[in-house]
Parts: sequence; C-alpha cells; structure tokens
Amino acid sequence: VQLVESGGGLVQPGGSLRLFCAASGFTFSSYPMRWYRQAPGKEREFVAAISQSGGDTAYIESVQGRFTISRDNAKNTAYLQMNSLKPADTAVYYCKVPLSRTDYWGQGTQVPVSS
Repeated sequence: VQLVESGGGLVQPGGSLRLFCAASGFTFSSYPMRWYRQAPGKEREFVAAISQSGGDTAYIESVQGRFTISRDNAKNTAYLQMNSLKPADTAVYYCKVPLSRTDYWGQGTQVPVSS
C-alpha cells in the first residue's frame, strides 16, 4: 500500500491550492479516503473524508465551504481543493486510507500560508 501526496507549496492568504493523493497497492474504489493536517506544535487533525463512490463527504467545521474533497477512482487519486486559504490552514497535509484493521498514511505535503 502506498499513498503519495503532492501539490503543496507556499501560498498567500486568500489563495488556492489543489492537493493530490495518488494511491496504489489496494483496490482504491473500495475504500473511503480521508485528509488530515498537522500544524506546527499541534496534534494531527481530521480535515475531510469521502466515501468510496464519492457521493458522501464530510469536513471539519473550520474548512466547510472553503475546501472540497473529491476522488477519481479511475485514476486511483483523491484530491483536496483548498480555496480562500488562511494562515491558520498552515500545516502538513496527509491522506489516509483505513484498510481492515490498519490505517495507511502518506508522507505528507507542506502547505505554508503566508504573505
């Protein structure tokens, strides 16, 4: 199982980024996907989740209306579209897949939001 995040980088407040999570080693379309983030000095927190088909999504309140999680099962890829970014969104962003009794994580992608 491998998850590889990409798309991070320095962005100004109010800007947008699209994160990618490329998955391999399992049947991607059979599992929900989740995004988490960890800000400097803080615990990792849940950001967004999407069901296997993409029909159901959930978000932490602080990103509701600004972030959109999606997936392309044909490309084995999950996405996190982030708009209206704030300095408080600065973090390392991780994708996660819950497989049976084990969670698998990517290595993370950094998103600094600063002017």
